Amino acid sequence: MSGRIKASTLDGQIQRTFGAPISELYTTAAGPEASPAMTRALELRSFLALAEEQVARVRDRVHEAMAPDRDMGELSAEELRVDAQWLEAALDAGDGYRVALGELLHTLPILHQPPRPVRLAQPTVAAAPPPAIAAPAPRRAGAATTRRP
Repeated sequence: MSGRIKASTLDGQIQRTFGAPISELYTTAAGPEASPAMTRALELRSFLALAEEQVARVRDRVHEAMAPDRDMGELSAEELRVDAQWLEAALDAGDGYRVALGELLHTLPILHQPPRPVRLAQPTVAAAPPPAIAAPAPRRAGAATTRRP
């Protein structure tokens, strides 16, 4: 059972991020031009694919054991308990790999996506202040000025 040939739930996102099919990415990752991010992403992807395969195997085994046409005498509570523990471990592992891989992919730019323009805030200088600020307010005609002590 190899994670390279099993599909994972994040394959589409990985392909969009790195701009190539999974098989090509593994070939590139084996070469000297592979980025550390690609190598790490494919390693996490392999672990995720294996965890998802384990979940599917346990699910299928439990479904087979619980099939309506099965003899009730063949049921084993102990086997179902072990399957439940294995399923929980595989689900937890898959969730952890999915989160780690998702965070890694989220930090990488998506290829073939046009870069967003960066807009820097530049202060603007007005040639003259607005009229209300340019001149002091005129005194009212005939108003007495009082001196303050």
